[in-house]
Amino acid sequence: MINPLQNSPLAFMSMNGSEAFFIFFVFGILGTIFWIWMLVDAATKEPSQGNEKIVWILVIALTHWIGALIYFFVRRPHRIKLYGK
Repeated sequence: MINPLQNSPLAFMSMNGSEAFFIFFVFGILGTIFWIWMLVDAATKEPSQGNEKIVWILVIALTHWIGALIYFFVRRPHRIKLYGK
């Protein structure tokens, strides 16, 4: 029998449980590694002037990978341009 979803963009819907678990597990591990990297980056390289360092650490810690993505694309390039680190 031919699977109608085999060549479609929705092919992931025809995966069995172990394949789906593996994909979500890999993305979860990668997201957690990225989250820890951004937490360490904010804690060690943000300047200690004002409350920005504490605020960014809280944003990253409380919103997990979404906060890490915001920090990576919004704050980190700005910090590197201003402070060079």
